Amino acid sequence: MTISHSGSIPPPGRRQFTENLLQTPAVLVFLFLLASPAGWAHDFWIEPQAFQLQPGTKAPLRLFVGQDFKGDSVPYFPQKYERYIAAGSTGTQSIRGVLGDDPAGTVMPSTAGIYTIGLHTKPESVSFDTAEEFESYLEKEGLERNLALHRQRFKPGKKIEETYFRCAKSLIKVGTVVTGRDRVLGFPLELIAETNPYHTRTLRLRLLYQDRPLSDALVVAFSKTEPTAKLKGRTDVNGRVEFIIPRPGVWLVTSVHMVPAPFLSGFDWKSAWASLTFERP
Repeated sequence: MTISHSGSIPPPGRRQFTENLLQTPAVLVFLFLLASPAGWAHDFWIEPQAFQLQPGTKAPLRLFVGQDFKGDSVPYFPQKYERYIAAGSTGTQSIRGVLGDDPAGTVMPSTAGIYTIGLHTKPESVSFDTAEEFESYLEKEGLERNLALHRQRFKPGKKIEETYFRCAKSLIKVGTVVTGRDRVLGFPLELIAETNPYHTRTLRLRLLYQDRPLSDALVVAFSKTEPTAKLKGRTDVNGRVEFIIPRPGVWLVTSVHMVPAPFLSGFDWKSAWASLTFERP
């Protein structure tokens, strides 16, 4: 498997600083892990320092890449972001930070309610050397529906090229209120909590792709304390799936969607990776 990176060129005044920063071990690890969906580090999630806080309290945000809630934190790197935002009762704001900082930004909600943190990354790419490697990847991520078309299109001796991006969200509760809701951020692939996980054990989710319900997609939920005890379900025709969250703690929900890449794009497949974190009281 081979990975590659893409990104914008920084302004001249910051170019030397950025070039020096790119040589630091933390950023090199970040660039490798962020571009490795098929290996051990396929999950990407937002983990606030606190999921429940009072108005006016700062909540540092950490970004992680790994598997089973184990992984490496990655620094603030805006060249890799399409949108990095916080949405709440007072509106939507961009999340700012200092290049290379970990935590990767901070939010400080001023009023009570449920706030949605969201990060949509720019495209990266990965290549698979063999058909067996790619097919194993499809089966692992619940993308079996792509197997038939892959076998029809695959040419022996040619690498399989994939482009992909991440759509991560996190829900934080501010104040003592139990009411509130997740926000639809308009990400290309988006997990939306239609019930409030801070209020009820029943988590009903809707999965949208390009603003339309995505059916028959695998959705996986697991807790930080018992990450191997995974809850799995497939979305219905309306893009909905429902879980009973059995235990308190921090939870991560994930889903992946893959389609053939556009003609002349230079890639065979295009995928999107969605995640959602929250804490069940």
